[in-house]
This record gives sequence, C-alpha cells and structure tokens, in this order.
Amino acid sequence: MNGEAMLTGLIAQAAHEGADLVTLRALVEEASEAGAGRALARVGLIDAKAADDVGELRELLAAWREAKKSARAAVVGWLVKLMLIGLVGGLAVTVGLKGVLGD
Repeated sequence: MNGEAMLTGLIAQAAHEGADLVTLRALVEEASEAGAGRALARVGLIDAKAADDVGELRELLAAWREAKKSARAAVVGWLVKLMLIGLVGGLAVTVGLKGVLGD
C-alpha cells in the first residue's frame, strides 16, 4: 500500500470510527511523509542519486565558506601590512630619516 492510499484509508477510518490517539498519530505520520515526498519531488531530490547530490552540495558550500574565510584573512593581512608601511614611513619622515633613506 503506497503512502497516498494509506493516508486515504486512515482519513476514512477516522471519519467512520472516530479518531483515537493511534489513528491520529498514524494520520499525522502518513501526512508528514506524503508532504515531505512532495517537497523533495519539487526540488528534484526524489531519485536514487539525491543523497549524493546533497552531499556534493554540502561539500561545495563548505568549500565556498572556506574560500570566503581565506579571502577575508588575506584582505585583512594586506590592510595591516599597508598600515604598518604607512606608519613606518610616517615615523621615518617625522624623525628626520629622510636624508638617510636618500633624497
């Protein structure tokens, strides 16, 4: 019996006999599975390769996050180096090392 038929049967049973706790739980479980199946089908993740696709997407996302972190660290490193070069240059001019460095 597939999920849709099971869900239809449970709804009929609840309507005919009343809805006890076991029937309600089964109804909610089957409805949840049917909804999840439809959602996966809409995004194209219903086939056998879906788990591999999701794994590859996770790897790609992790690589993207690592690349962003590395790029951010490189930019911060270059900014710090430029600020230090400017500070040393300014200090050299202030102290009067201009003649030592060459006019």
